[in-house]
Amino acid sequence: MRIAITHRTRYDFEEPVVHALQRLRLTPKSTSGQSIIEWSMNMEGAHRELEYEDHNCNTTTLVAVEPGIQQVKIECRGLVDTNDNAGVIGRHAGHLPIWHFAGQSKMTKPGSAMKAIVSGMADSDDRLDMLHELSAKVLDKVRYETGRTTSETTAEEAAEAGHGVCQDHAHIFIGCARHLGIPARYVSGYLMMEDRVMQEAGHAWAEAFIKDLGWVGFDISNGISPDARYVRVATGKDYSEAAPITGISFGGSGDSLSVELEVSQQTVEQ
Repeated sequence: MRIAITHRTRYDFEEPVVHALQRLRLTPKSTSGQSIIEWSMNMEGAHRELEYEDHNCNTTTLVAVEPGIQQVKIECRGLVDTNDNAGVIGRHAGHLPIWHFAGQSKMTKPGSAMKAIVSGMADSDDRLDMLHELSAKVLDKVRYETGRTTSETTAEEAAEAGHGVCQDHAHIFIGCARHLGIPARYVSGYLMMEDRVMQEAGHAWAEAFIKDLGWVGFDISNGISPDARYVRVATGKDYSEAAPITGISFGGSGDSLSVELEVSQQTVEQ
């Protein structure tokens, strides 16, 4: 499947910025199940400082905001070819060992609510089935509901509240999988939806490492493993390592962020 993506991000500042740096993880990975046909990144009010591959093998672009500006626009546009591998990414690659993804982070550390989700789940030789069961249990206990959590909400807080979005579902699944002794990581990316092209934000899901299969994806919010409609952009121990945009600014106040996202299927000419 060929997927076309246009991702526009705009920052507005009430006062002129003196200094600001932004770290962008907005370039999809060339990896198992997907290949990048073309990808461009253009910006107004900022300029590239450097581009590098971080410790999670994410293409990372560091940009500096022009002094004195009050608005920054970043537009990414490209085409990605994808295959349906039933969520299987395969062997581990990168700079970090597998055991790094077995340890909890501040965002994924389980408390009583998350431990209740995995209560009664015994370790099994068929870890694939066990993880699908875990995915279903997380969705059953934590309903999908927007506007109730933020990017700072921890997995345990969302589990206690009983509601959240894809980021929360991924964090809860990851924390529970690690509690069961299974390495897991966070994935940020895009999902082509059947009923609309325009979207308000990107998507997030989780991957767990299973012997003989390698990394396998689980979209907890939709109750499936990723297929050809999914585009992987960044991975990390939790959201903080895979966030599309992070940064700091000085001299600007009251900043606001708006996102326009278009994801659609394109016809491949023979």
